[in-house]
Amino acid sequence: MFMKFLGILIGCLWLSVSVSAMAQTELDKVSVIVDQGVILESEINELIATVKESAKKNNQSLPSDRALRTQAIERLILDNLQMQMAERMGIQVSDPQLEQTIANIAKNQNSTMDQLRAGIAQAGLDYDSYRETVRKELITGEVRRANVRRRIYITPQEISSLVALIEEQGNEQAEYRLGHILIGFPPEPTDADITSARERAEKVLNLLNSGSDFAKIAIASSSGPKALDGGDMGWLNINSMPTLFAEVVQGKEADELIGPIRSGAGFHILKIQETRGIEVAKLEEINARHILVKPSIILSEQKVETMLQEFKAQVLEGTADFADLAKAHSEDPGSAVKGGELGFADPSLYVPAFKDALVKLEKDEISEPIRSVHGWHLIQLIDRRVDDITDRKKQDKAYQLIFNRKFAEETDAWLREMREEAFIEVLDDGSNS
Repeated sequence: MFMKFLGILIGCLWLSVSVSAMAQTELDKVSVIVDQGVILESEINELIATVKESAKKNNQSLPSDRALRTQAIERLILDNLQMQMAERMGIQVSDPQLEQTIANIAKNQNSTMDQLRAGIAQAGLDYDSYRETVRKELITGEVRRANVRRRIYITPQEISSLVALIEEQGNEQAEYRLGHILIGFPPEPTDADITSARERAEKVLNLLNSGSDFAKIAIASSSGPKALDGGDMGWLNINSMPTLFAEVVQGKEADELIGPIRSGAGFHILKIQETRGIEVAKLEEINARHILVKPSIILSEQKVETMLQEFKAQVLEGTADFADLAKAHSEDPGSAVKGGELGFADPSLYVPAFKDALVKLEKDEISEPIRSVHGWHLIQLIDRRVDDITDRKKQDKAYQLIFNRKFAEETDAWLREMREEAFIEVLDDGSNS
């Protein structure tokens, strides 16, 4: 997931420098008021230019500039609201954490930092702008996790039912890459609203059946969260996609259109872009323990890092025990009482900085202090094992699939609610642009 958003991130920065330079030639102006924040005309133009460049590279046709502008404004409104919430929640990404994340990006691309910088420059991008975009993605991701996770409740019955379904399906489950168009209506629609939305959905479906480009129609017409991406929802397992979609896509083949399907948000139209089978591999799980210390006004970033380096030295010298240090100093309440032990888990479940440090450790080895969104960690690898798909693992897998599906559904609902409750005023709709 992390690498997926980073790929999108690179694309979304493609024309930032050239557009910013163009914007400097004229007086920038406020185009949208968003609660306590604003969206500038230059931001809208930059995002539109990015989408156009991406479409050009992929030989993708686009709707009118006015339709593009509407979708760009909607995306920027949601980004702005999330950043305002992050400020209220006190969520920040420090420069050391940001640099470590970018270093991890380079490492995952088998590149050095110099090579990454050179690649950014070759693409015509400004490194400082790139850094701030990475920072923004990290912050908004943390905001979504903090606000959406508490909305999710999974019952034991849901888990047992999915375990039974997985066992029935065996290992030959399918994945679908879905295209999605949502013709939305208001939160409390009248009969007239529903009728109008249904008619528009039928019109869209007729256009698609007549050969119109799905991505172009999605950008122009969809109210869904992936509208500006041409409605592309990416690859989804049958058990991780929204239940409403899972019920209708099974057995369908590539290029099939499905819909309109009604939900509380409106009428959905789906396209099966591609299908593929799942290759199941054994999973290596890792058991580790850690000491988490969070910087504060009194305890600077440097002091925390030095403190953890001293803890590591004490453990290696035999003058202190890692578990005792965790119980005394760790600010992770869930693991501190267990001597910092996290238990066997799939390392991909951890935040990227923690995971990347963990997977490189040998048994009993202790990491250098590393920075994540949660603070500074000192990590020790306890053991590794290969998962043999026990009943417990099947339940964990079922839980994660259900969680992923509900997280996606609740994220969309949370974003809609936040958008509806916000004060939004569009000062310039671009009609004179």
